[in-house]
Amino acid sequence: MPIKAVVWDIDDTIFDYAGADTAGLRAHLVAEGTLGRYGDAERALAIWKEITDRHWARFGAGGIDFVDQRRDRVRDFVGDRLGDAEADAWFERYFAHYQGAWRLFPDAVPALDALADGFRHAVLSNSSLAPQRRKLRALGVLGRFETVLCAAELGVSKPAAEAFLAVCDALALSPAEVAYVGDQPETDARGARDAGLTGIWLDRGSSEVAAPAGVRRIATLAELPGVLDGNTRFGAPSTFG
Repeated sequence: MPIKAVVWDIDDTIFDYAGADTAGLRAHLVAEGTLGRYGDAERALAIWKEITDRHWARFGAGGIDFVDQRRDRVRDFVGDRLGDAEADAWFERYFAHYQGAWRLFPDAVPALDALADGFRHAVLSNSSLAPQRRKLRALGVLGRFETVLCAAELGVSKPAAEAFLAVCDALALSPAEVAYVGDQPETDARGARDAGLTGIWLDRGSSEVAAPAGVRRIATLAELPGVLDGNTRFGAPSTFG
C-alpha cells in the first residue's frame, strides 16, 4: 500500500532541541549568577538533562501532568523547595534564553519542500500542544502540517500504539499509509512499526546501536525523499553509511 502521509517528531528531528537547550541553559545560569553552583556549564547541562529525562519519563507514564513535571524539574535542578509561582518564574526566565536559540536543522525545510507535493504532513509529539504549536509557529513551519497532536492532550505517549493510531485517525488514513520519522529508535521508530506504520529512525549521531528490526534508518533528512519515493514498506536498501 503506498505511503500517503509523513508524520513528524519535532524535538531533535526537525528542531535542534539539544542545541537550543544547551545554549539556553548556559545563558540562563550566567544571567542568574548561579553557574558556579554546578562547577561548570558541562556539569550543569548533564544535571539538567538527567533531571529532564527522569521527569519526562514520569510524564510519559502518566504519573504527573505537563506543568507539574516542569516545576519538579526546576525544583530538583535548583535544589530549593520553590513554590509553584517561583518555579514557573525561574522556568520562564530560562525559556527566554532557550527560545532565543531556537533553530531548525538545516535539512528540515529542504526535506519538507521536497515532500510537499507528494505527501500529507502531520506532527505527533510527546509534549503539550500549546508549546509545540508556539515553537512551530516561531520557526515558520506550523502551516506545513495538517494537524499537530501531543501526548498531554491525547492522554497517551509514544511508543504506545494508541498515540500513533490517533494521528492516523486524524488523517483518516490506515497505518499502512503513514510513515513516522523521529530521532528515537525505540520510542519513535519501533513504536511506529508496532502500530503498523512505516517507522523511520533519524540517526543524526551515527549511533553504534543497531536499528530495531523492520524500521528504516537514515542519517539525514536529505535521505527521506528517496526512501519514500521508493515506497518502501521496509524494502528499499538503506543509504546509511
